[in-house]
Amino acid sequence: MNGSIRSRGRGTWELTIDLGRDASGKRRRKFVNVKGTKTQAQQKLRELLSLTDKGIPVATQKITFGQWLAKWMAGYVTPKLRQKTIERYQGLIDKHIVPYVGYVELTKLTPMDVDTLEAKLLDNGMAPKGVEMVHNVIFGAYKYAVRMEVAWRNPAKSVTPPKITRKEGEPPEIVKVREILKLAEQEGHLLFPCFHLIAYTGLRRGEAIGLRHQDLNLESGTISVVQTIGRSLHKGIIVEPTKTNASRRMIDLDDETIGVLRAHLGKQLLHRMELEGAYDDNGLVFPGPLGQPLNPMAVTRGFSPVLRQANGLQRG
Repeated sequence: MNGSIRSRGRGTWELTIDLGRDASGKRRRKFVNVKGTKTQAQQKLRELLSLTDKGIPVATQKITFGQWLAKWMAGYVTPKLRQKTIERYQGLIDKHIVPYVGYVELTKLTPMDVDTLEAKLLDNGMAPKGVEMVHNVIFGAYKYAVRMEVAWRNPAKSVTPPKITRKEGEPPEIVKVREILKLAEQEGHLLFPCFHLIAYTGLRRGEAIGLRHQDLNLESGTISVVQTIGRSLHKGIIVEPTKTNASRRMIDLDDETIGVLRAHLGKQLLHRMELEGAYDDNGLVFPGPLGQPLNPMAVTRGFSPVLRQANGLQRG
């Protein structure tokens, strides 16, 4: 592509980009007016020529980063990612990205802009993990923009997010876990079998309450982890496939856990029969009282009194 510059007055320049000829042989040109020095005008011309060489319409540069984030969320994030991730991204965009850099034209956001934003968020008290997530949102949005050929570079690529110090979790003592489970069993806690399964298999809370009867094989002593239950800010309780392929796995059960689950399934069968038509059978191993999927927080709330009581007994 060819282009030229001509002065339109003090500090004003007209850029002409030659777009070749159309099907009828008529010459096509694009005119853009810019303000600044001649050097700045020449730099702008090079940018526009680079865009046209890549087949990107010159007009696409006018989209703001905020407008592009909305397109990215609608066209890529929402169809492909999980509901909680969608909500998390949207919250970061609305509260921490658009108010600071949303007005900047998509092709004009610089690495310095990104670095300044991340430093400002840290100064305002955001945890390094949160700033890293902001960085990942900006990086992902620009990665999509480059792939869609509406931007030619990713300004977040050359910015290093804050370092995160990850602490290794310390597993609880086996003796203490056994004491807590024993107390829950003695009290006849409805979620005791769920607590036991989590303690003996390492299942996540959402994976445990998402376990279905068809995923449970007590004859072979295995369970298949294929789905999880979570809570969405906008959609309430949601059932989704496990987050990654690595999360889909088969777990072997020990004899004690098999016994606990057999007893639980027997009681569950009697409960369903007693409620007859009032029970909404979703095929879950650990449902709510009427068969509905449990709120993950119900597991935490149900476990907390048992934990407090166990701690009280240990202190006494």
